[in-house]
Amino acid sequence: MASVTPSDTGLTAASWGYIITAKKDSVSIIWTNSNVTENGTPIAILLQYGHGTGTGGYVQGTDYINPAIKPIFDEIEKGVWQEITK
Repeated sequence: MASVTPSDTGLTAASWGYIITAKKDSVSIIWTNSNVTENGTPIAILLQYGHGTGTGGYVQGTDYINPAIKPIFDEIEKGVWQEITK
């Protein structure tokens, strides 16, 4: 995620992490980003979806998250399919 995150300072790119939780019949991957605004809004989400400015303008978002995680999910899908078709 860090390599594809739009960057002015690099702080948001350097703030990515993840949490994996495994339960009896499921596994979850949660990507996290600890860089937030003063009011707690995640900067990564503002970059992804866009945001208003303090002067009434708007900054268009850039879809950088979905293209970055698609290959990961494609690999997971491939591995799962191989397991269930054995």
